[in-house]
Parts: sequence; structure tokens; C-alpha cells
Amino acid sequence: MRLKTILMGAVAAMAIAPIAHAERGSDGDVKIIYWQAPSILNPYLSGGTKDIESSSLVVEPLARFDETGSLVPWLVDEVPTVENGGVAADLTSITWKLKEGLLWSDGTPFTSADVKFTADYCMAPDGGCAQSAKFDGVKSIETPDERTVVVTFTGPKPVPYAAFVGAQSPIIQMAQFKDCLGAKAQECTAANFGPIGTGPFVVTDFKPNDVIIMKANENYRDPAKPAFASVTFKGGGDAAAAGRAVMETGEFDYAWNLQLAPDVIAKMAEGGKGSPVSGFGTLVERIEMNMTDPSPDLAEGERATAKHPHPILSDFKVRHALSMAIDRNLLVEIGYGQAGRPTCNLVPAPDLFASDNTGCLTQDIEGAKALLEEAGWTVGADGVREKDGKKLKLLYQSSTNAVRQDFQALIKQWWTEIGVETELKNIDASVFFGGDPASPDTFQKFYADVEMYANNFDGTDPEQYLGQYTCEKAPRPETQWQGENINRFCDPAYDELVAELGRTGEISKRAEIAKKLNDMITKDTMTIVPLVDRGRVSAHSNSLGGVVLNTWDSELWNVADWHRIK
Repeated sequence: MRLKTILMGAVAAMAIAPIAHAERGSDGDVKIIYWQAPSILNPYLSGGTKDIESSSLVVEPLARFDETGSLVPWLVDEVPTVENGGVAADLTSITWKLKEGLLWSDGTPFTSADVKFTADYCMAPDGGCAQSAKFDGVKSIETPDERTVVVTFTGPKPVPYAAFVGAQSPIIQMAQFKDCLGAKAQECTAANFGPIGTGPFVVTDFKPNDVIIMKANENYRDPAKPAFASVTFKGGGDAAAAGRAVMETGEFDYAWNLQLAPDVIAKMAEGGKGSPVSGFGTLVERIEMNMTDPSPDLAEGERATAKHPHPILSDFKVRHALSMAIDRNLLVEIGYGQAGRPTCNLVPAPDLFASDNTGCLTQDIEGAKALLEEAGWTVGADGVREKDGKKLKLLYQSSTNAVRQDFQALIKQWWTEIGVETELKNIDASVFFGGDPASPDTFQKFYADVEMYANNFDGTDPEQYLGQYTCEKAPRPETQWQGENINRFCDPAYDELVAELGRTGEISKRAEIAKKLNDMITKDTMTIVPLVDRGRVSAHSNSLGGVVLNTWDSELWNVADWHRIK
């Protein structure tokens, strides 16, 4: 059976069930806290979840994924399919029909020209779009009228739901961003900090890495929504403080991503002010191995680029040994309990696309030592391995978070046991996951040997996610240090297999290719070392209604339906 029959039939004309509200703005202020503070409100200039999700209150896609992973229409009346004529029978184009009468928050009409411009913006040379994988295979975009957008692909596209779908690919206003194409994108501070959108809220004040103040969008398409007149979106602090602020003190209404030990969350819930919510999706905590040399001795512009392969981690045996030394089961027990599962896969779900790769699940310290010996790394007098006069020393960075620092400490201990000297560094999450091309501390720039973080992908199909690791998507100076291929992995065979996945419609064949791609960057090369398949845990106040946790899109996807329980 072809995937288009399964997927496209499932998405036809689904809609979010309406929730009864009082009049717009009648429920006052809603307070949201993300302990990773947003640094920009343009998802095309940041791959950080904090930036993508805060932006989702303002800018929206044509369609998105609901809490089950199913596609639902958002700025269109129905999702195009082969059956309803919106997707060409030969799968080479998709036609989107916009809802009638849509307005931007400034009161001007939302048209097909804005949709086309969004693609032009992300696909512009030298722009460094953080979501460029969403537009892979797009040949052209035509706008025959103000409500029609025709996307034509370079060949058959069995899953055409990437561009303009999900929180990672919203529509931005052409009038606001028309002078921000290419290398100028980073210069448009006013637009990047205060985008005009179609979402339920409008930015009134944004202090990067601190707080966002928003008000209800008076031109929002549903006159009864949002129920809240304003949003106070606080960033910073840590996960523990965020959890307490909702479940113990009631100071906030919603706390995102409570990356805390399970007993800590349970204790907070005893406070009686709020409740945790959780769900599994595709969020994987992983270690990325830098395939390029991050040495500060190199000239700026050459550091951490393909011009200089990593002097230690270019050796597969070293990467493999580092992975073998890790006890993933203990990491889960310490960090997540029932909200985590040990994994060797970058794509842990859905089951259809999950590889049976389980070889990393058993820690093997002695095997790791033997592999390093085989690679020529011998133990010196100080217990640190060396080869050709070079010490086996690594800088291991991550964002500042109690669970991540626990992981770093444990992994450093295991790596010490096999003769690896490890320096630990943690960086404020607002900086680490920010997109500032001038900062040396972003996860995209990767000025370290290994780094640890987690991310996931919109929806249930991993094509665009796996496509992020093609050669051309490596962050580098020419892309303003934007790009999804964080570790600079480059294999033409991988790139070709990604292209094959994009051409393949048979569901079983797509699953087979996706598993091969997953294995190429994990088991076969160890450039990505998955650790934990993380469940998403957040919390909301007991007086906040309408919350539906969504692990397949923005967690704030249905904020227009939130309301105060009286």
C-alpha cells in the first residue's frame, strides 16, 4: 500500500473540536514559563525549541499536527490530498487553498503572496535558514490567485507535508520581512523580535532571554478567541523553579519541559496548585560528535568547518568506544524514571520507522578500552590515553540544567575509566539554543568536541528530520552559522539515500530507508550517540483549561483554546 493512501486519507478535513468560551479577552492574563528563555521570535533563524514554540503563539503554518500526530488544517479549510484533488496524481505538486478572509494582526489581508515569500525567505542564498530541510525538493511556488498556493516539486513527493506545515515552518508576512532576505535576515531586529502574525496573540514587548508580553490579536479569525487578554511569557531560571511556580506556588499557569527527576516532579505535584502532563513522541537526548576541529588555534571562519577534520573524533573506533562506555539504563533511572527509555536510535518513533538497533544498550567498559587500544591510544602515566604525543582530551558541553549536569558527571566518570580526559562546560540554555551568529556558545557553532542536547521533529514522518544531516546543511560562516547538520557529518551515500526517501511512496519501503538512514548516523558511524528517548513532561495550573499536550508539534499549538476554569 502506498503511503499517500494511508496518510492522505487520514488527514482529510479534520478540525479541532470547538471549546466554549466567553468573549475574547475575558479571562485576563495567562502566565507561561519556559526555563529556556526565547532569544528570537523567528523560527527560521533558530532551531531552538524555546524560540519555535514561543513564536507559535504569533506566527502559524497552513496545517499542523494534533496531539495524535495527525495532520489538521489551520490556515486552510482542508489538508490537500490525492483524494480531494489537492495533491497531483503523480505526486509532483500540492495545492493549498487559504481560508477566506484571513487577516494579519495589523489588519492587512493574508494572501498567497505571503506564503510564497516565506519560501523565498528560507531558500534565499546566504540566508542561513534554520529550517531549510522543510523546503527540500521544492522546485517552484506559484500563486494563481490570492487564496491559492501551488508548490511544485522536482519529482514525485509522496509526503508533501513539510513546507508550511508544523510550528517549524510558519508563514511570515511579506510586507514586514521583504527587506530581510539572505544575509540581511539577521539584521532585521524589529521583525525578528516582533513578527506580525495570524496567531491568537501579538507581541507588545520582547526582552530577549527574559520576558515576552503579548496581547490578544484583535484580528484573530475566531471572534470568541483567545479567552485570555494577554500573555506573560517568562524565560530563564531552571526547570525546578518553573515546576514549583506552577504546582507549588501557583505563580504561573504553564511550565514547559520539566526536565527533572520523577520523584522531584511528584513532590511538586503534592503542592496542589497544578498537575504534570506527559507524553512520548520523538524527543531524544543525544551526544553529537563534532566531525570538525573546534580548536581555538584555528582562524575564525575555519574553526569547526569541513576544512579541518577532527583530530581525534574522525576515528570511528574512538567514537564507538565513547558510546560503549555509557550506561544508558542508569541515565534513565537517574534522570527520567518512567518518563524516559534508553535508546540507540535518533528516530525512536513511530514504531514503523524505529530501527531494531539495540547494540548500545549494554555498557561495555572493557570493550571500550580494548577498542581504544586497537586504535593506538595507550594509557599514559597520568591515566590519560595518548597517541603520537597527543592526549585523548575532550571538551564536553551542554546547556545548564540539573539533569544534564548529572549526565555529564556520570559520562565523564565512565570516560575517565577508559582513559579519556573530559572537560565539562555548561552554557545558559538561552544562549546555547539561541541563533546569534556572533556567539561562540551556540549549539550550532559547536566550539567543543562533543555536545549534548535533545530535539525532535514535527509530525510522524522522519523524512525532513533525517534530511537535516545531508552535507549541505552543516552550519558554517557562509550560512550565518545556521543549519541542522550540527556535527558536520558528510557522506554522499547518505545524501543519496535521503533523496531516495523523498522519492519513495511505498510505506514499507519508506520505513526500510528511514531505518537505514538512522543506522548510518548512529550505529554505523556513531556521529550521533543517542542516550534517552525522553517523554515530554510539563505542568499546568489546576485553573487552566483546554490544555492538550502535543509532542508532535508546538506544545503551545492550541493556546487559542486555553481558558480559565472558574
